[in-house]
Amino acid sequence: MLKGKKIVVGITGSIAAYKIPFLVRLLIKAGAEVRVIMTPMATEFVTPLTLATLSQRAVITDPFKENSGEWNNHVELGTWADLMVFAPVTANTLGKMVNGIADNFVITAYLSARCPVFIAPAMDLDMYSHPSTQNNIGILQSYGNYIIEPQVGELASGLSGPGRMEEPENIFNILCDHVAKQGALDKKKVLVTAGPTYENIDPVRFIGNYSTGKMGFSLALEAARRGAEVTLIAGPSTLEATHPKIKRINVISAGEMYDACVQKASHADIVIMAAAVADYTFAGPSATKLKKSQAPVSLELIPTKDILLELGSTKRKEQILVGFALETDHELENAKQKLKRKNLDYIVLNSLQEPGAGFGHSTNKVTVIDASGAIDSGNLKTKQEVAADILDIIGKHRTL
Repeated sequence: MLKGKKIVVGITGSIAAYKIPFLVRLLIKAGAEVRVIMTPMATEFVTPLTLATLSQRAVITDPFKENSGEWNNHVELGTWADLMVFAPVTANTLGKMVNGIADNFVITAYLSARCPVFIAPAMDLDMYSHPSTQNNIGILQSYGNYIIEPQVGELASGLSGPGRMEEPENIFNILCDHVAKQGALDKKKVLVTAGPTYENIDPVRFIGNYSTGKMGFSLALEAARRGAEVTLIAGPSTLEATHPKIKRINVISAGEMYDACVQKASHADIVIMAAAVADYTFAGPSATKLKKSQAPVSLELIPTKDILLELGSTKRKEQILVGFALETDHELENAKQKLKRKNLDYIVLNSLQEPGAGFGHSTNKVTVIDASGAIDSGNLKTKQEVAADILDIIGKHRTL
């Protein structure tokens, strides 16, 4: 899969750097062209000579070529690469990547990348679990980078826990898998909904839910990475969709999402309804702020239009329609009923009973059920990994 691919390997100052020669050797044996770049601190853990010998190219550690007055062109490197993989990546480098602090050649190359970027963090467990590190990882994912999650294991400190860099063989397999999927959705149009809806009570109050939109945004990004032209209809969310193949439409209420979906769904090959749409809205939201009084206030709720039911009743024979079900009890039974009732091809089941899954988490655990009744149950993974799994399952569909 990697034959002829141009790959930049960026190494930063972690003890896990000693493993990277094994990764470079695997890439070279697979027929890839490899150029290695290093931070000055990384050279304390593995020598540039070793990596130059394995990659068959000089290793770049400094923006300027020694004693020549010439500079190493990070912009050229960014346009040359088909893939960039940064491994290991320290907490320090994560922070620099997020904030664009370009004080070494590795960061300047990262900021110049026009290709998919893979980042493999490696650090001690307390550094990895620190809120600043987790926040930086989340931001880098929102930029469109792939995060290769560290594993749980023995660390250089003697402690054991999360923070151990993924093994070189597995990083190699992740890169191969990515290349295999590139272009899988070329010329396909994908519609994804994401986030909550807000139903106004008055100009300053609303009812909503805890959805952040992470699952839907992850699906949109993964579909775009596979070559699809993606329309993302998003309820209120602070998340960003920066991929050039994603066209974002912002909505607020369930009614607005209904209108946008009905308008756009007929043009889509695949429709993935990941948004958490309100089932009820207010019969008559107040035009002015409701004042607090001693008397209780009653608000009349009316059902919103069922977007998924509407799309299921009008979908084309060759169109794929995917719904989501978030359940707290009788999960499989309720999901199967929804799948049939709304004429879906697939339904993705989330359970609020699963720790680390559902609203507000960066991870999720889902079960995918298709129209034939086949069930595919996944493990707890990042939402970006779950998005890839969902699209892998959809990719087996006869019309793709």
